[in-house]
Amino acid sequence: MAVDVSKALSEAKEASKNRRLDFDPPLLNSANAWATTKEDLEALYNCPHTGAITTRTALANGFDHDDAIHQYCFFEPKNNTRRGHSTEAHPPRLQGTTASDPISSLNTLGYSPFSVNEYLKIIKDLLISHEVVDRPTKPIIISVAGSPAEVLDHCRSISHSKLDLKHNQGISARLLMEINLSCPNIAGKPPPAYSRVELFKYLTPLVVADPGGWGSVEVGLKTPPYTYQTQFDELISALVESSKGRSPISFITATNTLGSSLVLSDSLTPALSSSTGTGIGGLAGSALHPLALGNVATIRRMLDAHESLQHIEIIGVGGVSDVAGYKRMKAVGAAAVGVGTALGVEGVAVFERIREGQGVS
Repeated sequence: MAVDVSKALSEAKEASKNRRLDFDPPLLNSANAWATTKEDLEALYNCPHTGAITTRTALANGFDHDDAIHQYCFFEPKNNTRRGHSTEAHPPRLQGTTASDPISSLNTLGYSPFSVNEYLKIIKDLLISHEVVDRPTKPIIISVAGSPAEVLDHCRSISHSKLDLKHNQGISARLLMEINLSCPNIAGKPPPAYSRVELFKYLTPLVVADPGGWGSVEVGLKTPPYTYQTQFDELISALVESSKGRSPISFITATNTLGSSLVLSDSLTPALSSSTGTGIGGLAGSALHPLALGNVATIRRMLDAHESLQHIEIIGVGGVSDVAGYKRMKAVGAAAVGVGTALGVEGVAVFERIREGQGVS
């Protein structure tokens, strides 16, 4: 049966009235290697063309980066030609090109070498140094990972940090938490977001801690690229079953990188090293864009089919490097749009270029 696109968009607009991702502009970075250091976050925060910023995904005690197995490269999808290569925990940007080129990326990286608490200190110092008492603060999403118990502790730490800023500095910081359940590069730990049972393990403690939903910290999930309907069903089923009147989740970031991807060098050997020794890693950038669009459209449609989930908004991520990509993400239901590979290619200038393309407000 044919889909009435105009009707679907109208219904999505009506349902959006009760949602809360009001980033201005609705443009931000995704959790990635170019949001690792204090300097990275300062540049993103100070950019007038980002409406929010996201930290790189962090653990309770930081991630043990190893140059020999945690790597990154850019490449052109049309011919698999590598354009840049890094073995650093904080990869440099690709020079001599622009994000308007069809650049993709592959990475075998893990999480940030900085811990959640270290990021909270960086954020506190950042907000204090910019004297934001008399003006609204830019929303900051702290991307986290770990066990269900550790994630709950992260949520409490973020909440306490907000209260500390308000009580001691007079700053009403808007801190959100993104639970990254989708990294494909951790050996022996498949992404929990592919399984209803695993998702439930993370959602249930949040419901118990905050049964009404939307407590002092807005919580989101970062999902992997789903490639068939059953995977979407697992996500929605876990969200519905864990809801006690209202889901504790306020946003979904879709999508993370696509695992099981490979780039070969000119000598037909893996371009990157990896923990498995195969060079298999996570695909991002332009090659991921059609799949990311499909994920955003499908998740939005399925969320709107359940009253208890209609408030959940989507941050669309995957291959956006220009205003056309931004508009496509918005058209299929993204409330805000994240940029990853293009940030690594071009730096924060990419956000201005996207906004100058018209239609971003």
